[in-house]
Amino acid sequence: MNNTSLPGQRPVRVAPEVTVADIVLPNQTNGHGTMFGGDVMAMMDRAAGIAALRFCRLPVVTASTERIDFRTPIQIGEIIEASARVIYVGHTSLIVRIHIHAEHPLLGERRLCTTGYFSMVAINAQGQPTLVPQLALEDAAAQSEWEIGEEVRHMIDARRSRS
Repeated sequence: MNNTSLPGQRPVRVAPEVTVADIVLPNQTNGHGTMFGGDVMAMMDRAAGIAALRFCRLPVVTASTERIDFRTPIQIGEIIEASARVIYVGHTSLIVRIHIHAEHPLLGERRLCTTGYFSMVAINAQGQPTLVPQLALEDAAAQSEWEIGEEVRHMIDARRSRS
């Protein structure tokens, strides 16, 4: 089903899961030895950008960050991994879900630390929004995530209509 379309239609693509890993260094932590939230968000932004780029194979920019929940602190020296996937697409925008897990480097114990959704927009050579492929929903999990992405999209639209 990947990269299929009829003439005149946007292609339909499966969204790959993207993972990015790193280790938390002292310069990324506060006085409590836990990772700065801004550094976590920067990693999430990079993972979201890669996931969106791999899905649509077009340049993308971050339009907004949505529903970021810092669940548990990430400690100095831990391995962190971001997993990101495009879960919803509009005409030019994509909603990407990101999970951050932390792992004790010696014990291998992992825990979910941060979750969030980023809105990305595909752009053309002139920097203008451009059409993205349609998203293939291969199973019930993908359909469920699509519905969450749709809720996030509605929240963005509501916020923008109030401005």
